[in-house]
Amino acid sequence: MSSSSEPVIDANLAVALDALLAEQSVTRAAARLRTSPAAMSRTLARLRRVLQDPLLVRAGQSMVPTPRAQSLREEAAAVVRSLGTLLSPGTGVDPATLCTTFTLQAADLVGAALAPGLLELARREAPGVSLRLRAEELEAGPALRDGRVDLEVGSIDHADPETRVEELVTLRMAAAVRPGHPLTEGTLTPDRLAAADHVVVSRRGRFTGPLDTALAEHGLVRRVAVVLPGHLAALALAARSDAVCLVPTVPGAAVPSPLTDVATQLGLRLLDIPLPLPPLTIGMAWHPRHAADAGHHWLRDAVRRTLRTPGAPAA
Repeated sequence: MSSSSEPVIDANLAVALDALLAEQSVTRAAARLRTSPAAMSRTLARLRRVLQDPLLVRAGQSMVPTPRAQSLREEAAAVVRSLGTLLSPGTGVDPATLCTTFTLQAADLVGAALAPGLLELARREAPGVSLRLRAEELEAGPALRDGRVDLEVGSIDHADPETRVEELVTLRMAAAVRPGHPLTEGTLTPDRLAAADHVVVSRRGRFTGPLDTALAEHGLVRRVAVVLPGHLAALALAARSDAVCLVPTVPGAAVPSPLTDVATQLGLRLLDIPLPLPPLTIGMAWHPRHAADAGHHWLRDAVRRTLRTPGAPAA
């Protein structure tokens, strides 16, 4: 007993009691628990003091349990089984048995690329799963830390030290224009690209980005006609005007990336930009509390399968 009213619980005593009552022998109980007979004798003596009962007494060449020991035998075995269950590693879960809601945070274009694939996978594999997609915040770290967001998907550039991050796919920006746009005729050059009207996507309202840096090396400055906070609005504008919108694509992919589905559905043409732009990496981030969770493991795998394009270079 401790100095307070709460007893000090030693689970090892329960395990030893179960072995002693099952084997009714100090030697055999010691072998069962891979310890020495002397150590098991000391444990039996401690159990006798704690329970205030001899538990096992000598009867000729063997030992027999006392009435108190007999009454404790099934209870001790049940406690040890419960301890084994409590302290065993978590087992995998059948996705079909999941009944939960996962909250993901992503930019609008990434969310639009994710939603159809994730919903289809959930319908086939985890019909009890619901998905909540939140708009991208300036900083997702606190939302991951306090559990408001289960998974962030996008360009992960602000992760907290404890955040787990996995890169999914490396992208290159292309110029999306409407059918019949002047840039679709002839060779696209840096000069022609700079001379066109551009729509820039920026959550922070910035007018410049990596394309401006690349153009500046050629002594060129593009005209930014409008800045919008999301790609979906920018693509819709490009489809109805002569504005050029940048869209992430997977270079060398055998099949189109889900990230270009919206541009394709709007009928936009995707043109290779004749400038060395830095690659864009799409990844996912989650808090370590979810690292071993079987349901979250299914979610991460579903995101991988949705965004990783066959034949695309790995991130």
